[in-house]
Amino acid sequence: MLLTGGSRGIGPVMAKAFANRGAIIALAARSETGLEEVASQLKKTNAIVQIFPVDLRESPQREKLIADVISRMGTIDILINNAGLETEGAFLGLPWQCIQENIEVNLIAPISLTHLILPEMLNKRSGYIVNIASIAAKNGAPYAAIYSGTKAGLAEWTRALRLELAGTGIRFSTIFPGYVREVGMFAKFGLKSPRIIGSCSPLQVAKAVVKTIEKERLETIVNSRPLRYVFCLNDLSPSVADWVMRISGANEFQRKKVGK
Repeated sequence: MLLTGGSRGIGPVMAKAFANRGAIIALAARSETGLEEVASQLKKTNAIVQIFPVDLRESPQREKLIADVISRMGTIDILINNAGLETEGAFLGLPWQCIQENIEVNLIAPISLTHLILPEMLNKRSGYIVNIASIAAKNGAPYAAIYSGTKAGLAEWTRALRLELAGTGIRFSTIFPGYVREVGMFAKFGLKSPRIIGSCSPLQVAKAVVKTIEKERLETIVNSRPLRYVFCLNDLSPSVADWVMRISGANEFQRKKVGK
């Protein structure tokens, strides 16, 4: 299996969860040092793991990644598109280059890697692609407009491709983590999420990904609180859903995160 974003955040936790189940893991990320540290820890448990430093912003490097993993490991039966940039801030306050990089890593890279790997999977009539989105994909968050948009695009692209390739043997799943405690974007702010939103741990996300693949679930929301009613409300009445976001403190929480 190939796991991107394997050097930090929820990536190492997912890698460990799969290693515990005997998976042969290809870890990809930009930080070679970070990959080496994760691989070293996994190998202490007798896991079989290889590392592949890559800058997913670059198309030639994405192509090389897939070619190198297949060359060294023989095949890729599971692709987990986990890598993502977590830039937040007022939309007009973000440099355009930063916005482009977010779109490239969060949306274009998963699409590109899937495009590169699908021919082999289709020939075998077997393969599993898991895309790590966010609850922001279902309910956009202020001061995270680019992140929300790229994750929403990732989720709907996955659904469309899942429908398009039904019956081919290729399976698709989308994971929607809430605010993840302890690591990543949310953890660095040191704030407690609003009661209505809740949060989740890296281990909860890792377990959910493993279970999603084992049960072949199409979508999995990972969060301490049931949010489906909020998402349904957003579909039924966007104006009411926006009002709920305001009175719940969710918008104010987002402002505090970015110092507004």
